[in-house]
Amino acid sequence: MLLLFETAAGHALFKVADGKLAKTDDVASLLDSSEKATSLVQLHAFSQFEDTAAAVAAASDVVESNLGEGLKKFLKKNIVKKGLTDQLGVLDAKLGVLIKEKLGIQCQFDSKVFDLTRGVRAHQESLLTSLPKDDMKAIQLGLAHSLSRYKLKFSPDKVDTMIVQAIGLLDELDKEINTYAMRVREWYGWHFPEMVKIVNDNLQYSKCVIKMSMRTNCKNCDFSDVFEDESVAAALKETAEVSMGTEISEDDCKNIKSLAEQVVSMAEYRLQLFEYLKNRMNAIAPNLTIMVGELVGARLIAHAGSLLNLAKHPASTVQILGAEKALFRALKTKHDTPKYGLIYHASLVGQTAPKHKGRISRVLAAKTALAIRVDAIGEESGATIAYENKRKVEDRIRSLGGTVSTWDDGSAGPEKYAKPDMPAPSTGAAFAGVENGDGEATSEKKKKKRKLEAE
Repeated sequence: MLLLFETAAGHALFKVADGKLAKTDDVASLLDSSEKATSLVQLHAFSQFEDTAAAVAAASDVVESNLGEGLKKFLKKNIVKKGLTDQLGVLDAKLGVLIKEKLGIQCQFDSKVFDLTRGVRAHQESLLTSLPKDDMKAIQLGLAHSLSRYKLKFSPDKVDTMIVQAIGLLDELDKEINTYAMRVREWYGWHFPEMVKIVNDNLQYSKCVIKMSMRTNCKNCDFSDVFEDESVAAALKETAEVSMGTEISEDDCKNIKSLAEQVVSMAEYRLQLFEYLKNRMNAIAPNLTIMVGELVGARLIAHAGSLLNLAKHPASTVQILGAEKALFRALKTKHDTPKYGLIYHASLVGQTAPKHKGRISRVLAAKTALAIRVDAIGEESGATIAYENKRKVEDRIRSLGGTVSTWDDGSAGPEKYAKPDMPAPSTGAAFAGVENGDGEATSEKKKKKRKLEAE
């Protein structure tokens, strides 16, 4: 009897001593040591794989019970052409049927074959003497990684770790930019206090500080690349002539300019990081991006840890993801649970009337959960179900009496975010409100309480 055995290094064919095998039904006892295994099983032929790609192809064929070309040639060369009539022990019954149909080799797949294969696998290092022990372990490890990547359709562009790090850095940059920008306003405000009311944008304020240094230089500065409206620049120059601010030294001005340059540099990097995050989200989770937008989708992925972990969550969990403190507090005090978490900041929820936000959050979470699963384990790379699901959510909003901003073709308009080059000061506070459970249930409860007090 011959035994077909697949290894990480290649296909092996073993010759089994039929006399010893026929005398006992307990095959495992014949293979409980390497000496007994060597006396019962002898290597008949071995075909080593040329490279990792061939090993992965052969391993995938074995997993899918297919007769690959490499195995077919190996069996033809060592059994058919040599005219051997021994039965071939095969572990997989489906593979045995294919070998019998295509090569005419009688195959056997029963409990004895299973025990033989298990024993050979346990003592393969002593049976395959042509391969060193250390090399065999390295080959097995390499094949395991390659096969995992092949089966999971691994792609370097679909690494969600990059999204988790990018959104975390984006939030930290928002805090740092706001802190530095407020410091510039307070510091330079001693010299030119009226400028705070004229220039509201933090980035424009920092650029103006860099351009004019002292307020006395304001009349000679060109602000055309800072302000789109010339009237703002004219008002700034006019106010600088009659400013009530105190005088500062050159050394003070130098340090203030250095801080303003840091604000401008971080703001430019934030814009670059925002574009990177958008591109990553469109590549990794296109359906999720269309449903809730890049920022909300990235925060959901970061909160869950990975896209695959997020795909394991049911729609009810996706709906309140980010409001765990409010949820557990409500369960502990037996109050109403929050109706939304991070998903509250999606544009579709934002376009809904306050009294219907809970309903739309539930509908959006159900459709978003499906989109996440398609992105995580789907085979197609682009957006597939997101457009149709988003239209269904829009129809639900309209049925409740709301309006949805649309393009000319009827699809939903682009997501509206804070200005990428300069975040609003309340960015962190908005998401902190979700964590604190500021939901629809709480507001309704307060209204009822006020009504009872009035009565």
